[in-house]
Amino acid sequence: MRSICSFVENTKKMHCVSHILSLGHLIKHLPCTKSHTFLRRRFHYKALSNATVSTTASCFKTLSSSQQDQIHLYVDTLLQWNQKMNLTATKEADEVMERHIEDSLAILPPIKTCYNLHSSDLFDHINLIDVGSGAGLPGLVLAIACPDWRVTLLESINKRCVFLEHVVNVTGLTNVTIVRGRAESCGHDVMYREKFDVAIARAVAEMRVLAEYCLPLVRIGGLFVAAKGHDPKEEVQNAENAVRLLGGSILQISPVDSHSPYGQRTTVVCRKDHSTPQKYPREAGTPAKLPL
Repeated sequence: MRSICSFVENTKKMHCVSHILSLGHLIKHLPCTKSHTFLRRRFHYKALSNATVSTTASCFKTLSSSQQDQIHLYVDTLLQWNQKMNLTATKEADEVMERHIEDSLAILPPIKTCYNLHSSDLFDHINLIDVGSGAGLPGLVLAIACPDWRVTLLESINKRCVFLEHVVNVTGLTNVTIVRGRAESCGHDVMYREKFDVAIARAVAEMRVLAEYCLPLVRIGGLFVAAKGHDPKEEVQNAENAVRLLGGSILQISPVDSHSPYGQRTTVVCRKDHSTPQKYPREAGTPAKLPL
């Protein structure tokens, strides 16, 4: 595999501290998980227990040595900073690797499968936003794994943005932009509204809320991806109407192996079919208080 550590010049954007990375071809070599497809306007959910494909154990090993070094630098920095600020409940490096890094990498095959099926654009050059990035999961991990992607980390808490900026400097990433702000505001900003190929969120909120955070940021034909728990059936069913109101449709759920207590997580993938009505997202705090 060719080196995936090429760098491009640092840039700055309004309301953000940015370091723009180059993104690689690892994704071409990632295995794809089996998935359960959703018919538009009608929800179908099948049992996941026998459909899980093992991806987490192999994804990290698929990375180049330089990418693995970047991951280890990130994990070390995360644990150091976690001693003085609340970034993760996980305290040990091995557990971070198992519970967070491998979980984040396992999201890639379902994204690849859906993107290649439903978009004519090149998968190798995706413009992705991680909404509510927190400690950089999964956005920073995806930026390391896919150095030809442009990755934006959206985070509302300033001290977490400072941490993310530090990690970007430590790891040498050049394809990452850090934006301090709320999804409800960025969703109405012309710089961000309907500008991304993929919006992703992990451990942020329930699906109805995530849909209002993420879908306004996704271009027509792009994807909204939610990393959820081992059995999101009821949650996804409840979100179907919200997704439709916001211009999307549920494409599929993809079970992936995980080191979570249940041994499995689920990636929910939605497609942006048409523009989000201008009144969405609603003002800050409303989506969480009054989900669609």
